Amino acid sequence: MAQVQDVSKCRLNSSSLFWCGMRTVLAVLCLAVNLIASPASAERVLLFGTYTADKPTETVRKYGPFLAFLSEKLSDELGEPIRIKMKIDKDYDAAIENLAIGAVDFARFGPASYVTVKGMNPGVQIIAMESRKGQKRFNGVVAVHNDSTIDSLSDLSGQSFAFGDELSTIGRYLAQSHLLDAGINSSELSSFQYLGRHDIVGEAVGAGKFTAGALKESTFEKLVGKGVPIKALIKFDNVTKPWLASSTLSPEIAEHLSSIMLDDANYEAVKSVAKSGFLAGSDADYDFVRRAMAHSQAF
Repeated sequence: MAQVQDVSKCRLNSSSLFWCGMRTVLAVLCLAVNLIASPASAERVLLFGTYTADKPTETVRKYGPFLAFLSEKLSDELGEPIRIKMKIDKDYDAAIENLAIGAVDFARFGPASYVTVKGMNPGVQIIAMESRKGQKRFNGVVAVHNDSTIDSLSDLSGQSFAFGDELSTIGRYLAQSHLLDAGINSSELSSFQYLGRHDIVGEAVGAGKFTAGALKESTFEKLVGKGVPIKALIKFDNVTKPWLASSTLSPEIAEHLSSIMLDDANYEAVKSVAKSGFLAGSDADYDFVRRAMAHSQAF
């Protein structure tokens, strides 16, 4: 303001016109620089990444309100406007690559995807793990048609199998590890295919296109509720999903994200994405997934 006031007092006579004009230009430039540099005028945009384990519309419906809540809380705690955008990749590979190179700031991945991206970039850190009734484990399912007479995994010799994505924890690595334990490898099956999403796997088994398939329990239950004719052959342990910070995300923002997600006072907002809230997590929580991924190479 002082510079503007000084400029406004210039007298436009022949001896001062040039210098007054120069002062005017400099004052305007200084004001513009101050406005651009002002933290209050800048909006920081964070990019949240995930992939289509379920329908994209379901992903947006599920995470949109929670990301808006995170934006509001981060803005309050950091004292600057924060906006979070969502990036949904069509497959696991693209989402993993984007987090590894810092093209997204934070993400929600499956356990195997975390193991993969951690191997690509050790700087990726766990913000929090989703809780399942206070626990870090939940179930995967190998499903068969309701009319199937298959009683065990070993009975799948000579049968067909539907997997999820090639990088899916439940849909590939854990399922293949359990099949191997039952004496079934790829040569023992009549055929197998990677179908991508969990819901597509369940629907394919229900339609009789495959003898069995692997999918997460929550999707299995939704499909059963919709009348898809499938039943559980076996259920098996999986570890809950981690929310991850890229190596390029500010440690301050990562810490605030973690504290917001772990704060019991925020449970009502958090439960839309994690019904039982979040737990603190560590890399060691995913060691058994690493072992299953290594074991599955024999499939």
